[in-house]
Parts: sequence; structure tokens; C-alpha cells
Amino acid sequence: MVKRSLQACPLGIQQAKRSFAIKGWTQENLAGEVNLKTRQPIWRFFTGKPVDRHIFMEICSILDLDWREVAANPPAEFPEYGENFKAGALDIDSLVREVRSQHHESIWHHCGLLQLLDISRPVSIEDIYVDVNILEEVPSQKWIDIAELQNLQPSEFDRVGFGAIQSKQVSGMNAVETYSKLRMLGKPGAGKTTFLKYLAIQCDRGEFAAHQVPIFIKLKDFAEDARDNDKFSLLTYIRQILLNSGIHNPAVIETLLKAGRVLLLLDGIDEVLHEEISLVLREICKFSDKFHKNQFVVTCRTTAQKLQNFGFTDVELAPFTQLQITTFAKKWFSTFAKDQLELNEEKSEEFMEKLERSENWKLRQMVVTPLFLHLACWVFHAQGKFPSKRTEFYKQGLDLLLGKWDEIKGIERDNIYRGFALPQKLKLLSQLAAITFEKGDYFFEQRKIEQYIGDYLKQLPDVTSEPEELQYASESVLKAIESQHGLLIERARGVFSFSYLAFQEYFTARNIVASHNLQALDQALEGLVSHLTDPHWHEIFLLTSSMLRSADSLMQLMKQQIDALVAKDPYLQEFLVWASSKTQTLPTESKDATIRAFYLALSRSPHQVADFALACALDQGLMLDTALDNLVLECAVNQSPDFAHAHLCGDALSNILGIVIDAGFQKSLQQLYDQLPKERQGLEDWWKPHHDNWVEQLRQTTNHYRNVNHDWSFSAEQQRVLQSYYDANQLLVDCLNSNCEVTAAIRQEIEATLLLSQQELEKREWQGE
Repeated sequence: MVKRSLQACPLGIQQAKRSFAIKGWTQENLAGEVNLKTRQPIWRFFTGKPVDRHIFMEICSILDLDWREVAANPPAEFPEYGENFKAGALDIDSLVREVRSQHHESIWHHCGLLQLLDISRPVSIEDIYVDVNILEEVPSQKWIDIAELQNLQPSEFDRVGFGAIQSKQVSGMNAVETYSKLRMLGKPGAGKTTFLKYLAIQCDRGEFAAHQVPIFIKLKDFAEDARDNDKFSLLTYIRQILLNSGIHNPAVIETLLKAGRVLLLLDGIDEVLHEEISLVLREICKFSDKFHKNQFVVTCRTTAQKLQNFGFTDVELAPFTQLQITTFAKKWFSTFAKDQLELNEEKSEEFMEKLERSENWKLRQMVVTPLFLHLACWVFHAQGKFPSKRTEFYKQGLDLLLGKWDEIKGIERDNIYRGFALPQKLKLLSQLAAITFEKGDYFFEQRKIEQYIGDYLKQLPDVTSEPEELQYASESVLKAIESQHGLLIERARGVFSFSYLAFQEYFTARNIVASHNLQALDQALEGLVSHLTDPHWHEIFLLTSSMLRSADSLMQLMKQQIDALVAKDPYLQEFLVWASSKTQTLPTESKDATIRAFYLALSRSPHQVADFALACALDQGLMLDTALDNLVLECAVNQSPDFAHAHLCGDALSNILGIVIDAGFQKSLQQLYDQLPKERQGLEDWWKPHHDNWVEQLRQTTNHYRNVNHDWSFSAEQQRVLQSYYDANQLLVDCLNSNCEVTAAIRQEIEATLLLSQQELEKREWQGE
């Protein structure tokens, strides 16, 4: 039977004393490290007397010694693990299973449940987890010319890999199997911690890395423990974890580590205080080098803390795909109302259907991370819809990233940025967004954004103006915003952007609305209206109008600027008068502005299918003239003798006859219809020789009775101006319909004067309408 005690051999005592001297401790210090109440076992150890073998092994571990080299006549086996744990002849698989069995409860306690934001009860990780993908090439580590990024379309902005340089994606599980040392990067809320916890659960079950024991460590907790004990030792910390699971033999973990049987999951390098990060990184590197046969996965928000030189491969969590978003939504709604399974299936389908609507494309750009997808599900679950104002969703998301996220996770920060209150953070980010957006920069060089941050810091009290110190402070603030909030991120080497275009736009709008007095606000609104015809600014108009306490001034400024676009062109003014004249002749219940919008769209792009978006935004009538316009175009472009084309025109005209009210117009159309032979062969023979004349009669009849005139001829410049004018009116209507605060009188006045000529506007003003 193996003895319950061990004693050091003379050579082992010498090794122990040398290590002890390097530590600079007293025997009382060492006793405290071993959690002993008296230093007597320490004295016995150094004098070669028998010591309880668990204490003996712990002393050797703390002194960074191999207990087998220190002990006199080390034993061949350890009875508490039976015949399966023999030095030199290990049944290591049995040991793995036994340790996993004892460690099971701890793994499930720390990894099996998730506490989601603003949800009162924890949920099982398996109920909500969705398999993740990773990008094997990290975009922020690539050398990409900033001009290449600036050419991206807004819809491509939030894609991690940027179109043509999109990295190949593989599953997260495959990545862990491929790389023995892996650092997984990702924005806040991208799912890094959840992924590690899921790995731990799967490993514990034997469904992933079945030959290993999972050890999950929050690096923030490890650093705090090391600070309290003045010892940054992962081996000691892991021993304590296993000791809490009832595994008292310190040799067990060393045996597993030396055999490469540990899956070590280290979460949140970025959550460690700056003053301790170098110690933590050094310990990770030393530990992973010493026990290199094992598998290591470390998570971090950014690449600021380098690990590549120590054999770690960097990958990045990819945004959710459409399938992953759908899967998450189904799991989310079924998890939070399990007693209404059928109802929740309908709810998740409704969620996805509304998410896919065109008006929610900005929201779709954000819900590619679990954090924002959870927030969207939670809001939709509570309200039965998405917020009518996108600004409400953005504000909730920013409250999370700028404050609650660290608070929920119990993270402390420790640089100049830590002293910033929430209003200061919002003001800084708003200024950065406004400056860069005004310049047309979605992407900006690191030196430029640090310069903008430095300009802001100069305004603060007690901040040095010394250039080198200011540069260091600016760099620290940029890193803090990136690592703590993920609102500014490094897209490529030395190239930054806002993590979501929606946030850059939101902060730009907020910078306008947050003007400190009425005069400054008026100037800011005038500056905004100068961008009225720039499509990149349309979202800023929508956000600003919904954030203002009163949007009256902005709506009026927009209307004045829109009218000025076409005011000096007599031909365009004549065109507007024609469109307006239709309101007196058309028997319809549509609003006058709707009719004007319809005919502007109908006549500005001859020989093309017209865009009736603005008319539809105001009303959805005017079907007769749409049908007539389509008939004229169809007949004009289809001159083929083929019976199908001729028959189609005849059928269309027959349908139109059924909705025409004017007797004279109906008679004229009936005469045209009667000219068409009703038999197939007769129509086919008649169509080609009579086509041109018949279509011209149709066009003249339509213009005579309905004035659907395709004879307007615009120059290239007039077409451009008219397009800008039309789009700007569309934007104005969208703003009015965006739940902005506009008084009834102002709203009615704008709607009544949409798309009017200068002559008609002046006439209304003269009449006092």
C-alpha cells in the first residue's frame, strides 16, 4: 500500500531551497500559499521529514518543482484513483472520465446557464445556443488601402469581410479542432463567452473533445485571485478549481496536462485590468508553452494584446447568417414562452417576416450579432412590433454597450476613459461621427481619429496640452472605445470605422439635435438641409426629424430647399403646372399632392416603367391612368406580328373599357377596340400593317381625354434635377411619416403644397392659404 506521506531527498531539498530563496518568502508566506494554519509542515518539508503527500505536492507546485524529482522514493500509484492512475503506466482515458465525472457539476454550474439581458431568469445554454462560424482571416490584420474601403456601398459597410475580400467561413467547432492554440476575436455581444461555455458543456458530455477535461476560466476572476494572493499561476488556479470539485490530489491536473488531456477555455483577455494584463499574458504564454500538448481557446474583443508570437492563431467570429438569425429567433421565442409553443412559432415567423421588410434593412444590419438579435427579439416580444422610431432601438443598444454591458459582467476599467461619464462618451462619439460623416468618411486612418479625439480632450479640464502626453491619451481612449464598447473597430491595419453604419448615422444626427442653444440648432439644421440631395444623408434626415422635440423648423427648411431646386427652370415649372392641372380634371378621391406625384413619375421617364413610390406614399389610387400608360407603352414597343402581343393589347384595352366613366372617352376607346379583328388569323394579319397608326390613335385619344402626355422632353441636366427634386420630396414625405413631432398646421401646409410650381405657391401665399 502506498504511504500517505512523502519526504524530500537531499537533492530535492537543495532544489526546493533555491526556488524558495528566489521567491523571497518566509516559511510563514509559503504556509499561507499552501493554506496551512501553521508553518510546521513547511519546516518538516525543508528538513527532509515526512509530510502529508497532498501538502508535499502542493509545496512543490508552488515552488515550480516536479514533486517526483523532489521526493525520496516516489510512489508508483495513488489508491484514491485505484489501479488506473499509476506513474509510468497510466490508463489516462479512465482518469479523464473520472475527473470529468467529478468536475461535471462545476462545469454545469458555471457554463450551463445564461443570464440574458433584462430577462429575470437564467436559461439553459442549449435552449438558446446557435452554432457560430468564424473567419479564418481577421480583417483588421489585413493591409487594405483605405480608398478600397471608401468605395463600399452602405449595404456592405457592416459586413466583416468587405465583399471581394470576404474571408472564408468555417464552423467554430472545426476551428477549435484545427488549431491547438486559438484566440477568438469578436465585437461585444458577438457570442464569444457563450461559445466557450458551449464548448465546455459539449466536452463535459463527451460530444466534443471526448478525450479531454474542460476547464473554463474567466480571466478577470483569475487576475483578481492572483492579485489577492500575489501569484499569477494558472496551474495553482486550476488546482483550486479541481479542489472545489472534490479532486484533492494536485498530481492529477499535472498528469492530465502532461498527457495533453485538457481543453483550457480562457475567457475575456480584454476584461483584465491594464496594470495586470502583461502578467496574465505572460502566464498564458508560459503555461501554454509548458503544456503545449493541450488545447487552448482564448477570447478577446480586439487584437491589441498580441499572442501570435506564442503559437496562437487569431480568428474572428463571423456575423450571423440569415439561417442563424432564423434559428436563433425560433429558439428565443420558444424558450421564453414554452407553454405557448404554437403561438411562439407564429411569433418567430412574424418576427422574421417583419425583419425582412424593406423599412427594416438598417435593423437587419445590426442583428447579425447575438446581443442585438436578442435585444430585437426582446423588444418585439414585449411590443409585438419593432420600434416605430429606429432611434429608440439604437439608444437601447448604446445604453448596453456604453454602460450596462460592463456593469452586468462586473468589469472595471482603468485608464483615462474610465473617468468619462455617459454624457461625455456620447458627446465624444457624436463629435467623431459628425466630423467623419461630414467629410464623407466611413473609414478613417488611426492617426486622424486620434487627432479628433485629441481635439476633444483639449476641451476637458485637467487634461494636458503637452503633445506627446495628449497623443498617448488619445490612443488610450481609442483603444478603450474599441475594446470596451466595440463602437469603433479596426477594419484593416491602421484603418478604423464605426462598428455599424447605423451608429455613425445615429451619432451624427444626435450631434445636430444636441446643439446647446436654439441659434446653434438653427445653424445645424441649415447645415443638414444643405445635404438634401445627397442620398448618403437621407438616413440622417430621418433620424434627426424623429429625435427633435419639434421638427417644424426642419420640415419647413426642407420644403423651402426642395422648391428652390426647380424654381429657376421655366420648362420644369411648366411641367409642374401641367401635373397640377390634373387635379382639376381627374375624378378621383386622391389628394392633390398624390395626383401631382403620380403624373411627375408618369412623365419624367418616357419608355420606362415609372416609379410611383412618392404617389404611393401619399395615396394608392390612380389605377386608370396607370393602366392607360402601360397599354400605350406595351403597344408602342411590341410591334411584332405575333398574335400573342396583339391579343394582349386587345385584352388590356377591353379591361380598361370596364372602368372608364367618361362617355366620350369610352366611345373613342370602343371604336379603337372594334378595329381589332377578333379572330386569331385575322388579328395576326391585321396587326403589323395597321400597328403604327392604331397606336398613334390610342396615344392621341388618351392624351385628349386624360392628358397622359409622354411628349415631355428633358435635357440630361433637367432629368438630373427632376430626379433630385422627386427624391427630395420622397424624403420629406418619409420624414413626415416617421412619427416625428410636427404640428398639424405645418403638416397640412406642407402636404398641400408638395410639388407645386412657384406661381402656384406665390398665389397661395397671396391668397393667405
